[in-house]
Amino acid sequence: MIVWLNGTFGAGKTTTAHELLDLLPGSTLYDPELLGSGLRMMLPAKRFEEIDDYQDLPAWRRMVVDTAAALLTEVPGPLVTPMTLLRQEYRDEIFGALAARRIPVRHVLLHADETILRARTADREDAPGDAGAAASTRRWSLEHLGPYADALPWLQGDAHVVDTSRLTPRQTAERVAEAVRTGAGACDIVQTPEPTAETLAAGVLLFDDQDRVLLVDPTYKAGWEFPGGVVERGEAPARAGVREVAEELGIELPRALRLLVLDWEAPKPPGFGGLRLLYDGGTLTDDRISKLLLPGAELRDWRFATEAEAEKMLPPVRWNRLRWALRARERGCPLHLEAGVPAG
Repeated sequence: MIVWLNGTFGAGKTTTAHELLDLLPGSTLYDPELLGSGLRMMLPAKRFEEIDDYQDLPAWRRMVVDTAAALLTEVPGPLVTPMTLLRQEYRDEIFGALAARRIPVRHVLLHADETILRARTADREDAPGDAGAAASTRRWSLEHLGPYADALPWLQGDAHVVDTSRLTPRQTAERVAEAVRTGAGACDIVQTPEPTAETLAAGVLLFDDQDRVLLVDPTYKAGWEFPGGVVERGEAPARAGVREVAEELGIELPRALRLLVLDWEAPKPPGFGGLRLLYDGGTLTDDRISKLLLPGAELRDWRFATEAEAEKMLPPVRWNRLRWALRARERGCPLHLEAGVPAG
């Protein structure tokens, strides 16, 4: 298990983590910031000029998961992880990958009023004797107050909140330990095993009466997606699409779905690629839309989007697949793609 202590700078994550080690038997401190420092030493300096934060590196997010899994083969756990995580898509990617490894997460947000955060930042002594480094650290901390305020709505909905405004680190740790013991902050994410070879996946495009396409927001990976999923062994792809739509949204579709796109996705480590099929699930009536259901452990939201809106919401590989599927729907003829490009 991982006890992920989230919160902006000055909330008390590091001091609470050290106190928590005394309260959770078998616990070990796991600081992913060390992975960022290591990557900074190993990657070309130019790579860091392209990003704002090492969390923007896919390698860092992958290493957070892989390192946690490796540590838990050496120690009993839990791992206590004091790490600011403000971007929800990074939360989904990391926590979803941990769930795929069968590593449960307790997400705890350490929160304090902004006035208290600013006062704590002013009193920080991260680099004694180095006024320049200390000033840089304080500036960095203050710059994150805005992004933290923006992230607070989703953080409060996802994590167990402990207000540290008037608590000592020990008192905060005691409240976190009690929360962990009672199961608070548990992230109930669908446990989708990581692929070990190429996969076959079927997605279904559903439309409203304005021809907007239905997109869903998974809790276990970054970015919006189409309803659908991996085809099980011995299962027909179209039947898999129907099954996934029923499981994810509570909508029963006819078995005869019209194929729009068959796309071969090239392997890109750590992914294995495979075949991706998109089917036309037809237009939903207002009555059926009103009855849409969401499994909280798998999807957090859904919305209908125009083609232009979808381009901003979907990762490039999914957006490319969608735009060709919409062209195929207009023409009434399925398209064969290879790595997102029409073939033949």
